Amino acid sequence: MVFSMASRRSEQQSEIRLRVMRLISEKPEMSSRQIADAVGISNGSAYYVLTALVEKGLVKLENFKNNPQKGRYAYLLTPKGIREKSILTHNFIERKRKEYKELKNEKLKKNHG
Repeated sequence: MVFSMASRRSEQQSEIRLRVMRLISEKPEMSSRQIADAVGISNGSAYYVLTALVEKGLVKLENFKNNPQKGRYAYLLTPKGIREKSILTHNFIERKRKEYKELKNEKLKKNHG
């Protein structure tokens, strides 16, 4: 299994975007710091990912209506974001399926070779 550094990095970025979008859909009120902690990335990276998702129209930022802390926001997936999340999920599953198949074939070759 040979990966170029660029394709591996692209896959990692897709997985991070997917994890962030999943978190947002489950808990829109999470702060960027909480998202960073949950995904295992720096606060700067979380801010960068969230900003990119907002700029692409996949996520929108809204004020909490009934929050006493008026500075609090919720990250909400847009319809475009929901579609993108399902595409990322599909691609992730396909990639993992392919990796599993390759590992299985490698093991078979090792055992019978």
